[in-house]
Amino acid sequence: MNSLMKRYEGNPILTIDDLPKGIGYYILNPGAIKFNGEYLLLVDVFHVEGSICFWIARSKDGYHFKFDPAPVDWPEMPADTGWEEHGCYDPRITKIEDEYFIFYGSHNNKCGTRIALAKTKDFVKFEHVALTSELNNRNAALFPEKINGMYCRFERPFPGDEFSPCYMWMSFSKDLEFWGKHRESLLPRPGHWDHQKIGAGAPPIRVKEGWLEIYHAVNPTCDGSIYMLYAAILDYKEPWRVIARSKYPLLFPEAEYEQKGRVRNVVFTCNAILEDDGMVKVYYGAADTCIGVAEAPLDEIVKSCFEPYRFTLGLKKQ
Repeated sequence: MNSLMKRYEGNPILTIDDLPKGIGYYILNPGAIKFNGEYLLLVDVFHVEGSICFWIARSKDGYHFKFDPAPVDWPEMPADTGWEEHGCYDPRITKIEDEYFIFYGSHNNKCGTRIALAKTKDFVKFEHVALTSELNNRNAALFPEKINGMYCRFERPFPGDEFSPCYMWMSFSKDLEFWGKHRESLLPRPGHWDHQKIGAGAPPIRVKEGWLEIYHAVNPTCDGSIYMLYAAILDYKEPWRVIARSKYPLLFPEAEYEQKGRVRNVVFTCNAILEDDGMVKVYYGAADTCIGVAEAPLDEIVKSCFEPYRFTLGLKKQ
């Protein structure tokens, strides 16, 4: 296969059959973190009642996971927000000091999606922090440290429907509730697979070159869309400024379980775990149906951002 990241030979590592029978139909797009000596996945579960909830799966080795007996006891959206949450999905987990902050998509069946923030210290009790965006915004990923004294996040507003072009923005906050100073960051690239729609994948990883961001890209076809993963290096002090960017996907839907499912041709991540040996693990939703894991050395991912173009005809250098 052509992807830089190597798939685990035992993929998919989790399917709906790993939950009790009759619970739901699909699992996908987990947040991931190492916590108390375990790998922990906060998994989207499309359950039989017609919505989405979070369910934790745990592993000692990072490959063999077991779900908790029950879904997460997720906090209700406070009434004073004026927002009724009918589902939660695509969690991105960032550790800051002794707390774990979780940006996620808060869905309302009538209005659409907004970005919400929750936090936890133990992955047992979760606390609502704030509803942090207007309508039609998602894919928020919190940086693991403040930038120029302010919290920093990626976000992805979209002006139209699911097929509208949209890209990655950045915003800042003093208190994690009110976000502003919005500015463009990563843009689609004409002539590339990521030319139509892109959004944050994992919370950024600090590297000596700046910030490494693994993001998802969407390419429209005559028969649906293709979702894949790319990487970019951003400036450390001015993270909206792109230093380098991979010219080809890190992970492209080539395996059968990535090409066939609820939504065909999808690899989509909300996480990236940097191991002590320099390997990066990415747990990803495959075809919006099951979960796989792929990995690559950190230095190879960074290197891919600086490699020259293989094919230059008609491509704009970005």
